[in-house]
Amino acid sequence: MRIVLLLVFLMSLQVTAQEIRPGAERTKEYLPLLEGKNVGLVINHTSVVKEQHLLDFLLENDVQVKKIFSPEHGFRGNADAGEQVSDQRDSKTGLPIVSLYGDNKKPKPEQIEDLDVLIFDIQDVGVRFYTYISTMHYVMEACAENNKPVVVFDRPNPNGDYIAGPVLKEDFHSFVGMHAIPIVHGLTVGELARMINGEGWLAEGKQCDLTVIPVANYSHKMGYSLPVKPSPNLPNDRSIRLYPSLCFFEATSASIGRGTYFPFQVIGYPDKRFGDFEFTPESIEGMSKNPKQLGKVCYGIDLRTSSCHERFSLSYFLDFYNKFEDKSEFLTRERWFNLLSGTDKVLEAIRAGQTLEMIEASWKPELEAYQTMRKNYLLYPDFD
Repeated sequence: MRIVLLLVFLMSLQVTAQEIRPGAERTKEYLPLLEGKNVGLVINHTSVVKEQHLLDFLLENDVQVKKIFSPEHGFRGNADAGEQVSDQRDSKTGLPIVSLYGDNKKPKPEQIEDLDVLIFDIQDVGVRFYTYISTMHYVMEACAENNKPVVVFDRPNPNGDYIAGPVLKEDFHSFVGMHAIPIVHGLTVGELARMINGEGWLAEGKQCDLTVIPVANYSHKMGYSLPVKPSPNLPNDRSIRLYPSLCFFEATSASIGRGTYFPFQVIGYPDKRFGDFEFTPESIEGMSKNPKQLGKVCYGIDLRTSSCHERFSLSYFLDFYNKFEDKSEFLTRERWFNLLSGTDKVLEAIRAGQTLEMIEASWKPELEAYQTMRKNYLLYPDFD
């Protein structure tokens, strides 16, 4: 009997997963909107319709795609974090590719003047400092200023089943934090686009002409395993769930596995005091060309067996911070840490010796206020 029930349960999970249909797959909802239009695509390697790239799919369906805009990591998704991405042409179609990373984060009027509509279709991971949503903001802003409509093809959020962390303060606005949302914001890109519009977060409080093609059969209570890795150093579900917690180590001298084939799943430093697990960062083309602690044996912890339901926590950071006698040897980029946090209050609390529980409790009022606002923009059943 138990075996039968287990099989029924597993089959129901499989059916549920099959029923989730990202916006890009809901062709009847958007192809009529594109008929006779000159279309610009804000896309990368995650922009797929089942197993076909969105660009190829639209061209096969006679959509007049005129231009491609690419975010951090590039159109093919193989550029390292922070690596310069240049304008180029797609080798397959000959279409121009305009980089929206580096000096040109926001489409210029002359870059969109020949377009009737822009489509945004990029897989996000639901974390404030993951820069695809910053690119979406600038695309919306450019379209609002130039009277161009935006269509967002929505996709599930693999960290969309909760919210956590401090809400960004205005003084810490940057490309890794553009909105007054917590680190784990619990929104799809479509829901966030609605919030950006609704809260007047575009320049001068403008709103863009926004259409969201929702995900079918999705709920924030669901887990979601990405069919394509969203960026070079988030190769699997576990790294995506650990990413909100481990990204703080980017502001430190410790390694989180860049330069290995398991980034964002380990933590280490060239000192045996930090753990029994060993790894050595190396240069890996297409993932990390010049990783931190290159060629040095790092000692620390292996999180590759941790739960794929992991949630944001400062516990890993506090553990390493407290083991360093000279804190400046560990926290080498204080401003970067504060930009990732979205506030300087987290670091102040850590330096004051507050416990993890005390720090997390300090976020509760702002998270409650955010959750109330968030409900105004949801397109899917919530997790609570």
